[in-house]
Amino acid sequence: MFDIKWIRENNLDFDDGLARLGLEPMASELMELDEKRRSHVAGLQDAQSRRNAASKEIGRAKASGDEELAQKVINEVAELKKVIQASEERERELTDSLNEVLSSIPNLPFADVPTGKDETDNIELRVFGQKPVLDIGPKEHFEIGEGLAGSSSIVGQMDFDKAAKLAGSRFVILSGGLARLERALGQFMLDLHTNQHGYIEIAPPLLVRDEVAFGTGQLPKFAEDLFRTEDGRWLIPTAEVPLTNIVRDEILDEDQLPLRLAALTACFRSEAGSAGRDTRGMLRQHQFAKVELVSITDQESSKNELERMIGCAEEVLKQLGLHYRVVVLCTGDLGFTAKKTYDIEVWLPGQNAYREISSCSLCNDFQARRMNARYRGGDEKSVLYVHTLNGSGIAVGRALIAVLENYQNEDGSVTIPEVLRPYMGGQATLEAAEAKA
Repeated sequence: MFDIKWIRENNLDFDDGLARLGLEPMASELMELDEKRRSHVAGLQDAQSRRNAASKEIGRAKASGDEELAQKVINEVAELKKVIQASEERERELTDSLNEVLSSIPNLPFADVPTGKDETDNIELRVFGQKPVLDIGPKEHFEIGEGLAGSSSIVGQMDFDKAAKLAGSRFVILSGGLARLERALGQFMLDLHTNQHGYIEIAPPLLVRDEVAFGTGQLPKFAEDLFRTEDGRWLIPTAEVPLTNIVRDEILDEDQLPLRLAALTACFRSEAGSAGRDTRGMLRQHQFAKVELVSITDQESSKNELERMIGCAEEVLKQLGLHYRVVVLCTGDLGFTAKKTYDIEVWLPGQNAYREISSCSLCNDFQARRMNARYRGGDEKSVLYVHTLNGSGIAVGRALIAVLENYQNEDGSVTIPEVLRPYMGGQATLEAAEAKA
């Protein structure tokens, strides 16, 4: 969310940033709304000053015995009270109108973010590893998962039909070895980030209030993408929401920063607008697991922190031995709150394509202003807004997909990456149904 004072002082830069996002200029409209509010506030302050002065005049008139003047001023104060009450209500309306518009405007990109229309204009920065050479025509993950030896006669290791009976489309039931493999991936990621990368593990609420979803930018613009409970709370679309809001309405000391938090949670998304996209398999689900990384920094350290965060996410894929590339998103592909975003795209042989598996973003003070999250500078006098960053470290379901497709064998089995075997009780392979038979 933007500071209207900054927009007044930098209106050309503001409109230039919007233009890079493909949006129309808004500075003039916002300054007009602000001027109307400021003019009204000035009139309200004049009325309040007159009321205060008149109250003193009543005392002086009574002291001098001039009851006629005293009554006249008393009547004036009564009228001023009505005017002030109405003006205060109007001030709230004008302020709410301005904030409503401000809260709908996306963050502006850094100058080094490439200008573009959509994901086709993103720029590849680096590549890790080589595309695997498979001796067979590679299958997609759902073919592999459905072909694994069932953990019971009731449900398959990857069962979409049974899940649909319980919850409808875009859900899956994992069982047996696949369920354990998914759990192993999440535990491995958490252990890596907490033991080696210095993140603090958090187990946050999965339901949040309106103001919390507003703080990280999900509300009001993206309400249709969320699930809401009957009591008015929201199921989290990512652990970024509760983790970042831990510092809402706080003033931290500078020596408490950076604050690095990590959580493995279920995430819930309505996938509004994605009808017909990735309808088969686990790529786009209403419920999925993800390890989320959040950093809260001072204003000088945030750009370096973004590079550190993407490195932490990359390390997950390196240890899993998965081929991937890192891209910087263009302006047309940036998220609502981000000033700069790196995506990690993992190679999926079954799709013969790269697919996003992690996204790491720097928001500067955009979310902090919505949350009123600040820190006390080194001089202990200045109070500044923190900078916030968030990233997938990584999406567990998509990591499972990548492992299945990259480690598939000709007989339908799947080799388990060595780094995960300690979490699997030493198990090295998920066997195909035919092999088990």
